[in-house]
Amino acid sequence: MTGRPVTVLGLGRMGSALAGALLDAGSRTVVWNRTADKAEALAARAAVPAGSAAEAIQASPLVIVCLLDYDNVRAVLEPNADVLADRTLVNLTTGTPEQASALADWAGTHGAHYLDGAMMAVPQTVGTPEAFFLYSGSSEAFDAHRPTLDHLAASHYLGSDPSVAELWDSALLGSGYAALTGFLHSVALLDTAGVAPTRFLPLATQWLNGMLAFMPDLAQEIEAGDYSKGVSPVDMNRAAVHNISQISTRHGVDADVHAPLLALLDRRIADGHPADSFASIVEVLRERRD
Repeated sequence: MTGRPVTVLGLGRMGSALAGALLDAGSRTVVWNRTADKAEALAARAAVPAGSAAEAIQASPLVIVCLLDYDNVRAVLEPNADVLADRTLVNLTTGTPEQASALADWAGTHGAHYLDGAMMAVPQTVGTPEAFFLYSGSSEAFDAHRPTLDHLAASHYLGSDPSVAELWDSALLGSGYAALTGFLHSVALLDTAGVAPTRFLPLATQWLNGMLAFMPDLAQEIEAGDYSKGVSPVDMNRAAVHNISQISTRHGVDADVHAPLLALLDRRIADGHPADSFASIVEVLRERRD
């Protein structure tokens, strides 16, 4: 291995995929996990197992952390704070913006350079063009280690505030979960007519691609603050979502997945905006913030 040395702490499915991508790229990859036998498959591919977290951290200038949650991150790093100085800590563990900010402050007091990251990928797409990762925190650390980070996925730097990557992560996951939950509800509804999910999938994919093509219009309307020219008004969508709920109930399928959207549409109509574009629902979502 002749590439830049890098350490991976945490060898769950995603951590193992990260280490594997680094090995494929030729990096000298040091790995550590509380359960040592999880390193065996990577060791067979020339990864270097470390006997302790401290040993793993000391082995590389770049330390990538991928654990279950921030409590686990703290449990691993805090006893080894004395070996963090002058190392770049890239935390790819999912958490909240507040947790990212607090960990960045803590790492800084111990001389580490901190980057928070969000992995927009599943293990099998790590190291492929399908994946992209978000980063925020030290710009100097990002610039210095970007060649290595790009082996994991396409890298997107969002700014010096370490909390920003987690905020974007929540936003992207939220849009994805909404689409996937809608798909699962649709599958359950068609199941009442004996329609297999694989038969439904081609048309569902085509329809969702059409929805994606509609998103630029929504974004432009929101940025302009003008909802008067939209082709998909609130009252029309309210009728459609109401029908979905009624049909689902009659077929014995739980309709609660669509209840939040129905409530938002009702509120927009109650506010006197039935003819506004569907994009105007964002104004209802903003009300609590205001």
